[in-house]
Amino acid sequence: MILIPEADALVESFRKQYDPSAPLGLPAHVTLLYPFKPPGEVTADVIRKLEDLFSRTPQFTISFSEVRRFINVLYLAPIPDEPFRQLTELVRKHFPETPPYGGQFAEIVPHLTVARVSDEEELLRIADAFQQAAQGKLPILSNITEILLMDNEHCDWQVRIRFQLSAISEIKGSRDSDSS
Repeated sequence: MILIPEADALVESFRKQYDPSAPLGLPAHVTLLYPFKPPGEVTADVIRKLEDLFSRTPQFTISFSEVRRFINVLYLAPIPDEPFRQLTELVRKHFPETPPYGGQFAEIVPHLTVARVSDEEELLRIADAFQQAAQGKLPILSNITEILLMDNEHCDWQVRIRFQLSAISEIKGSRDSDSS
């Protein structure tokens, strides 16, 4: 996952109340791939593969300026969302046994969850309160420089490994080129 600490000032109080993952130690974030592998299956080889993939991926900057909803989730949408989609596809390509969200959804929609509740009327009230709280605080800009592998093997979420993205904006050899 990718942490978005710049969003905490705005979303933290909503997440603590309305996102079950927040009280378990999961700060504001965008999930790349969940579930990944059980902690016991994250071997040195898996870590090396992830390190290699991410070290060749350039850092990027995104903005959160739009509040959107799924059926039971209020979220901030990253713009552009394509870098998140590309990272998810990159990991899925190298670890096909770990489809995003267990393969539940046909389309991956990168998002930063603000609230997750099952009652639609409650979600509408939360959305109104969040829109008021967000006045003048959006957009939120974030420079994405690292990806975290986290697990909740011992109940609360813990950072297991930090992977740095490349500081080089375009990796040599990453573009298809025609030498003719």
